[in-house]
Amino acid sequence: MSRTNRPAALNRTMLGLTGLLLLAAGVLAIAAHYGRLRWVRSDDTLVPGTAAPPTWVLWAAVAVAVLLGLLCLRWLLAQVFRMPKSVTWRTGGTEWAGTTILESSTAADPVATDIESYEGVRTASAWLSGERTAPELHLVVTAEPTADIAQLRRRILGHAVTRLREALEVDVIPVTLELDFAEDRRPARVR
Repeated sequence: MSRTNRPAALNRTMLGLTGLLLLAAGVLAIAAHYGRLRWVRSDDTLVPGTAAPPTWVLWAAVAVAVLLGLLCLRWLLAQVFRMPKSVTWRTGGTEWAGTTILESSTAADPVATDIESYEGVRTASAWLSGERTAPELHLVVTAEPTADIAQLRRRILGHAVTRLREALEVDVIPVTLELDFAEDRRPARVR
């Protein structure tokens, strides 16, 4: 799990807790059915009586349903892939007459294009964050299922990142690299 994919930890935790809760409910239901629970008779009805429940019970059920729906909507919104926003870098100083303005996305796009041209890569996305003198590169690369990940990683760090470092004139660029495998067997784009 990468630092850039913050919802992943919450997803795993919530899915694990939901799974445990459902498993416990299933075990209790099976135990009740076979008469293993002393406090539940297997021939009892789920709800005593046949009368309609009080009105407040129906409103409480609606409120719980709305709350669960809103929580589910919030969970879905948290799944949207979030990366750092593009920042504007200004360069210039006392020895130059003028200022250069560069959007970090403008500097990151050629890195993604370079990586997409590598053999075995389906898609690549790149984002730069931080100051111009200390940028951080965030990469998400989707590779073919048969791609040599070690070779691909070496090529990304040795070629694409090196070119970016030279272009930005910095010594070090911290890289967050997320490598995913493509799920289907479609061949990579012909280059």
